Amino acid sequence: MNARFDVNTLIEETDYGTPASKSEKAVTLTIDGRAVTVPEGTSIMRAAMDAGVEIPKLCATDMLDAFGSCRVCLVEIEGRAGTPASCTTPVAEGIVVNTQTERLDRIRKGVMELYVSDHPSGFDIAAGTGGSEFDHVVKSVGLTENRYGIDGRNHVAPGNGSLNIDYIARDESNPYFTYDASQCIVCSRCVRACEEVQGTFALTITGRGFESRVAAGMSESFVESECVSCGACVQACPTDALREKSVLKMGRPTHSAVTTCAYCGVGCSFKVEMRGDEVVRMVPYKDGKANRGHSCVKGRFAWGYTTHKDRILNPMVREKITDPWREVSWDEAYAHVAKEFRRIQYQYGRGAVGGITSSRCTNEETYLVQKLVRQGFGNNNVDTCARVCHSPTGYGLKTTFGTSAGTQDFDSVEHTDVVMIIGANPTDAHPVFASRLKKRLRGSPGKEGAKLIVIDPRRIDMVRTPHVEAAYHLPLKPGTNVAVVTSLSHVIVTEGLYDEKFIRERCDWSEFEDWAAFVAEPQHSPEEVEKISGVPAETIRKAARLYAKGGNGAIYYGLGVTEHSQGSTTVMAIANLAMATGNIGRPGVGVNPLRGQNNVQGSCDMGSFPHELPGYRHISDEATRAIYESLWGVKLDEEPGLRIPNMLDAAVDGTFKGIYIQGEDILQSDPNTAHVAAGLEAMECVVVHDLFLNETANYAHVFLPGSTFLEKDGTFTNAERRINRVRKIMEPKNGFADWEVTQRLAQTMGLAWNYTHPSEIMDEIAKTTPSFAGVTFDLIDREGSVQWPCNEKAPLGTPVMHIGGFVRGKGKFVRTEYVATDEKTGPRFPLLLTTGRILSQYNVGAQTRRTDNVVWHDEDRLEIHPFDAENRGIREGDWVRVQSRAGETTLRALITERVAPGVVYTTFHHPNTQANVVTTEYSDWATNCPEYKVTAVQVSPSNGPTEWQEDYVALSRRSRRIEGRLEAAE
Repeated sequence: MNARFDVNTLIEETDYGTPASKSEKAVTLTIDGRAVTVPEGTSIMRAAMDAGVEIPKLCATDMLDAFGSCRVCLVEIEGRAGTPASCTTPVAEGIVVNTQTERLDRIRKGVMELYVSDHPSGFDIAAGTGGSEFDHVVKSVGLTENRYGIDGRNHVAPGNGSLNIDYIARDESNPYFTYDASQCIVCSRCVRACEEVQGTFALTITGRGFESRVAAGMSESFVESECVSCGACVQACPTDALREKSVLKMGRPTHSAVTTCAYCGVGCSFKVEMRGDEVVRMVPYKDGKANRGHSCVKGRFAWGYTTHKDRILNPMVREKITDPWREVSWDEAYAHVAKEFRRIQYQYGRGAVGGITSSRCTNEETYLVQKLVRQGFGNNNVDTCARVCHSPTGYGLKTTFGTSAGTQDFDSVEHTDVVMIIGANPTDAHPVFASRLKKRLRGSPGKEGAKLIVIDPRRIDMVRTPHVEAAYHLPLKPGTNVAVVTSLSHVIVTEGLYDEKFIRERCDWSEFEDWAAFVAEPQHSPEEVEKISGVPAETIRKAARLYAKGGNGAIYYGLGVTEHSQGSTTVMAIANLAMATGNIGRPGVGVNPLRGQNNVQGSCDMGSFPHELPGYRHISDEATRAIYESLWGVKLDEEPGLRIPNMLDAAVDGTFKGIYIQGEDILQSDPNTAHVAAGLEAMECVVVHDLFLNETANYAHVFLPGSTFLEKDGTFTNAERRINRVRKIMEPKNGFADWEVTQRLAQTMGLAWNYTHPSEIMDEIAKTTPSFAGVTFDLIDREGSVQWPCNEKAPLGTPVMHIGGFVRGKGKFVRTEYVATDEKTGPRFPLLLTTGRILSQYNVGAQTRRTDNVVWHDEDRLEIHPFDAENRGIREGDWVRVQSRAGETTLRALITERVAPGVVYTTFHHPNTQANVVTTEYSDWATNCPEYKVTAVQVSPSNGPTEWQEDYVALSRRSRRIEGRLEAAE
């Protein structure tokens, strides 16, 4: 695939009509006089497209299995009677196919004439209609007349004496697309897309004959149904029955380019389709190797924040955080920051300033921020939000396997037989991957569906969803991950289910023996662990046996593993489990962290931690430092710097006074909000570089406007180590891409940076980082994407890690002793609070809250079990107070059995709730990753907001004043 794009043209992807066959056996046939060789099992329709012959079609598309209902794609096969549908007829050796004959032309015209007789006319391409596949087929078959008239039963609206009971008014309920039943031809593509691609099964066909209709849910409006607004139905629709509102409003796009979504860690590729300098729509790119042409509501539709009125486009400065903001020139802003940081370092010492990189910015921008800190500030005080989510992954997998990342590509899930999900909620946090996973769990003709094990305190959707049901759900008590995973290993060892051959060949046998003796101890038995975790012993045993002996076993885990005081220990326990069963080093297996943000993996790769340089090399390593010292012309500090909590502690103590924060909102995302606020308030120069005046900006002295993913070039690295291109679609509304802002700040501070394009930054990364040694923009443009390591040994990247052996040499088994968290329940705080995300919102919500996604989630709610609610006199929708040792907040209750008694759950997308007001500062023993998932709380009825919430609203209003304006919105 060649991924070089001209942004001045509209990218048109070929639709082959049916999916590709994976058969290795080839078949040769003749189509319209042309010989074509294709894999056995290929449809005649697809083979024809390979030969350059397009057969008209309406119900067929290569994203869906063949259906054969529209009767437009008929062909003739010499020696066979009839006119079979080319989409459902497979190729055969030596057959001769004709796609254009007088009989076929007559049949196709007749079929299309019937369709047109009950279909609206008078389309206007400029208004977003009239350019559909349906219109294309009408033209391609040469239909010029309609003998049946246009007074069809379905598309003529009542009026002028007409009482057409078959007419259905357009459904405008969804904020992003419309459903116009009058234009529907009942091809079922939308229904099949919802089933086969998305896996939600929200659509169906009701009625028979002329009464047939597409219906959402139980004939509900789209917005009230189970529809998750992924856009698969809109993408599949061959008419204008399902169409984006933006297209209807702005007209059809005229040019496009491919870029990478800036939301979660799946890293979906999209065609950004434009009209002039405005985005009309984003369409998932079929050649995107992470998403394979699918999308979710955020990536597909929630890009409106990029042009939202709340964006700050001019730099601003203020002397005190109680002052209103004052707009200044870029040069004045840079000079102010440089002067303040020099003053602070002169007055308080070289270590009194630091920086925070962003998991939402590109690899190149992240690299520059850590370079600014190390080369410009002269210390290692750099950290990233990745530490507060997946740093235990880096520590645990590097210890056991030798690399700080997941082992597989997403395609690997198609080869798995048993899936274990631990502490992850893919349908909400990684929905596109979840759709691929559900497809494998459902199975396909001739291939049984994979089995599923879910380890999670909540009954997440994956436990039971249409046509998918977990074999085992282990609803463990929050904080007992290590005990449960170690108990699974206990069963595998004591019942002799481990893979001795794999272990002897690829792991340290003596370490395995020590580990095996450890996990075999009685306290790790399922019966003992049941007392700690609440998971029935027999369920643990059955889950362990299934994973060990069910075939290819793949583990996918999320923040429910890492955001614990024993996060690193759990990651190592998971690695132990995979090594013991031989589930490493081939497709269909592996240990796979599901990363939360679009470039969490990349921000870690780029050296955003205070103890590591790019490529996870420790700052104390003299040879590694020498590489950068030679290139940057400075002596690097060999001592690790401060993590974010250490920076805040030092600020409160008076020794840390300045910080540059790019694209992170630590006031809302980090634990113990009150402590974060105290640390920021104690600093003398807080620089926030972002799109909006976020919560952290309440305590900022300088605001540098940021740019969106549509306004810059660069790369993101997703959860599967895939390096994807980000392409500049439009000019930055603030004037500069984020890498340019950081560079100009560095230049003002006296550094001789002179990059002219992000590709030059990537060249420096490749020059200094072994795992990126072969990465260039040209390579990514040519191949579409690459997965690191990409170097001389793997010039096109590495989809699956540890094939034939581990990166570290021998796999390392590590004892994983369960240590109960210090955060314990008691009479005062009897419930355990855990947190997570919801499908329609993203992280702290700064982007998605500025889109129509608020239709589905306009506030954070507290999930509470009916038993706990009844004991407290709480009813559905009541305001409740959630109080912990750290603080308290109020929000409305959602009574549900998705959580167990004794456990409550909420999201953290809305700043007026701020769940992190109540989370504590307990953290992972190895990485300081906060323990967001376990907080002891009490829940009680409330009459309204807490004093803290009222004070915070007032503070935010004061902090967002801008001279010459009334107020700046958050």
